[in-house]
Amino acid sequence: MLNLEQLAELLEKNRAAASARVKEFSIGGKHFNFNSQPAVMSVVNLSPDSWYRESVCLTAGAAVQRGKMLAAQGADIVDVGAESTLASAARVDDRAQNRKLIPVIKKLRAAKILVSAETYSPKVTRAALEAGANVLNLTGTAGSKKIFEMVAAHDAAVIICFVQGKNVREVGEFDLSADPIPLLRDYFSRQIEIAQRRGVEKIFLDPGLGFYYRNLQDSAVRVRHQMNIFLNTFRLRELGFPICHALPHAFEFFREEVRCAEPFFAVLAALGKTDLFRTHEVPRIKAVLDTMKVC
Repeated sequence: MLNLEQLAELLEKNRAAASARVKEFSIGGKHFNFNSQPAVMSVVNLSPDSWYRESVCLTAGAAVQRGKMLAAQGADIVDVGAESTLASAARVDDRAQNRKLIPVIKKLRAAKILVSAETYSPKVTRAALEAGANVLNLTGTAGSKKIFEMVAAHDAAVIICFVQGKNVREVGEFDLSADPIPLLRDYFSRQIEIAQRRGVEKIFLDPGLGFYYRNLQDSAVRVRHQMNIFLNTFRLRELGFPICHALPHAFEFFREEVRCAEPFFAVLAALGKTDLFRTHEVPRIKAVLDTMKVC
């Protein structure tokens, strides 16, 4: 069970990292002060395979309406994706993804809403950026050099996700044998260097806690791993860039109260100094962050 003694020990071992500051930058004309105010990114899923039913929108009109609602609730960025990351979900080819994504991106940008496009495809990346996407939520490694060049050309930001494989749909197992932070740090250091060489300066780092690794199917093992990463997030901020976390669900524990899971994990993520919270539950997460700020 997590307790104060564990938190105190974690801080004492990594006290220097606790004061690390990250780069702050503007996205689409909006400046983000990550070192003093975390940001919130909401979710619109255009795939019927996405299990979080509240976020699924099957038409462009419904997606735009939801995006506007989320922005009104306090989301700084709206993340839009057309292929589920679930291992059992159907693959969606580039043309089908673009057919769903592009009208939504254009209409949300016309409404002055910052938009992130989630993909690992270079062709979808190009179309999304040309349609006005402000952020690329990159869920793969294949073709990343070309993708980073496109991001730089559009003065966009990129979320570099930790992916052990070509993309989020082709991952195997996560190494649980040791402290995960050095592994994550090495991966992100390499990706940051590649991105910066191609002109990208607006970078988020995402440890990929929402992805479906084969050896993280046991709920207790998965949640223990997620909690460990959340609380150790501040150690990754030493790389100099803000950290993004997709808040998980722990359905096996929360069951009919599953919509309360993300607020619970948001507390742990905030303690670990997360800079960008990706959530389906914007009002709940905003309330958590506002309350913790008062404390």
